[in-house]
Amino acid sequence: MKVTVPVQVRWVDLDAYGHVNNAAAFTLLEEARIALFWRGREDAATQFATFIAHQEIEYLLPLSYPDEPLPIAVWISKIGGASAEVCYEIPTATGEIAARARTTIVTVNTATGAPRRITDEEREIWGAYLDAPIEFRRR
Repeated sequence: MKVTVPVQVRWVDLDAYGHVNNAAAFTLLEEARIALFWRGREDAATQFATFIAHQEIEYLLPLSYPDEPLPIAVWISKIGGASAEVCYEIPTATGEIAARARTTIVTVNTATGAPRRITDEEREIWGAYLDAPIEFRRR
């Protein structure tokens, strides 16, 4: 299931052309990802962390500064042993897809710094957000 997370674009996120900077888009994705993974689980941050193993983004349209927070769609496309793939779609103000992205996160034990297996409880919670993976255009 895809979840829509409203994310506010900040003035600092814009480039000289008035568009969201390509690097700032990753910050918007981070905001949406944190809202999904840590919703109601703030205490879990002392037990484990999620580290980024890989990120890929495809820019489809310029993204101008919006009047309202962007409704970023976030979902999980795969849950592995100690990792998960998180997918996103960032819309323009008119609802067209400006960018789509995928992040591979790894769950890590905060005490040891080592990857840790995703628990059955996490699988059950995260399983509610499973949906089809992002399909990138390839040339």
